[in-house]
Amino acid sequence: MVELHCHTTFSDGTLTPAELVAAAIAAGVQALAITDHDTCAGWDAAIAAAGDRLEIVPGLELSVVHNGRSLHILGFYPDRDRIDGPLSLRLEGRRQRAQRMADKLAELGYPIDLPQLPGNMAPGRPHVARALLAAGHVTSAQEAFTRFLGDDRPAHVQYDKFSIQEGLTLLRDAGAIPVWAHPYLFRGGNVEDTLHELVAAGLMGVEVYHPNHSLTEQKRLLDLCDRYKLLVTGGSDYHGPNPGTKAERRDSLNQFQLPLTLLDRLKAAKAGACHQIA
Repeated sequence: MVELHCHTTFSDGTLTPAELVAAAIAAGVQALAITDHDTCAGWDAAIAAAGDRLEIVPGLELSVVHNGRSLHILGFYPDRDRIDGPLSLRLEGRRQRAQRMADKLAELGYPIDLPQLPGNMAPGRPHVARALLAAGHVTSAQEAFTRFLGDDRPAHVQYDKFSIQEGLTLLRDAGAIPVWAHPYLFRGGNVEDTLHELVAAGLMGVEVYHPNHSLTEQKRLLDLCDRYKLLVTGGSDYHGPNPGTKAERRDSLNQFQLPLTLLDRLKAAKAGACHQIA
């Protein structure tokens, strides 16, 4: 069984890489992708914890902006030497975004203390939500999103402009296999039109299986993958067992029980890309 979308404390997950590995093994997962937001920093700890008990798939979830809305692209098997430099700029953008949200909250009369995260960890709205909760301004992280941090709420700050073309080029140049994450969560256009643009920009796959996709949506995405000859992936988008924000999934690891053949196809695509570069 394969899990191709999971987060750790290096972005907005609640489990360390080692804790996530232990949870995945307990859930019967045989291959686990580490796909933290805009960082590869969790890979090493996950690989060390996994040993020979679990295969770790190195990845990340890259944030771009399309039609004024956030769109996420998973990148599998990037060359770390080629992607760490550009990602450092993305991490700095995330830190500035978190500070701008904190500034907005202060202007609204709700000052917070942002957590001091190591430089290789990616701050996001869940961290701001937890700071609001710690300051006593809200009674739950869910309330923080509803009142302040959700899209179009008063303290929300959009990502810095970073287009789908720029994001896909970054991933492809680093040798990664780019896959559109949870298409039906995108709010900047309909899925079919957006997919056409993404494919033209270099997309290679679609996350078909996701907790927020209905069976009808899964079927539609499978048809689109067949039409465009795209890879099919899926995962729980797991953020930990005790989610405290709207952004975190309440669903369990290995809920889809996806076959390892999905990973085999990703590996074949990676090998083919490497052969073309050579």
